[in-house]
Amino acid sequence: MSESVSATCSFCELSSHPGEASIAARDELAVAFMDAYPVAPGHVLIVPRRHVPSLADLRPDEGAALWSMTQLMVRRVKAKHAPAVNLHLSDGAEAEQDIPHVHMHVVPRHGNDAVAVELPGTRATRDELDRVAASLAAD
Repeated sequence: MSESVSATCSFCELSSHPGEASIAARDELAVAFMDAYPVAPGHVLIVPRRHVPSLADLRPDEGAALWSMTQLMVRRVKAKHAPAVNLHLSDGAEAEQDIPHVHMHVVPRHGNDAVAVELPGTRATRDELDRVAASLAAD
């Protein structure tokens, strides 16, 4: 097995054995397949073909391919399954990334669905926002 595929990663298995997944699209760097536990019909996952645990580990060409494939799937899902979508990507176990292989969810949405996306933040002060922005701007 090449170093680009992990023997223990279910997404590597699915992307390298297309008969094991319901493939919606693929190219040399990314593959889109149907989520086995869909939130709604049309729920698709996009993954890089190379085993990449974290978004920060993607090569620029892989990041571009992941985003391009995501845009393609968004267009198709919106044309055929739902008027809107949510995109979801968790990066790291603490962010509830269940499989340590970068993957983007395209989740079809309807106005009356039961999907709940909550980001219950609290209003930050401008000083707090400026301090965090400065920390992110510095190398």
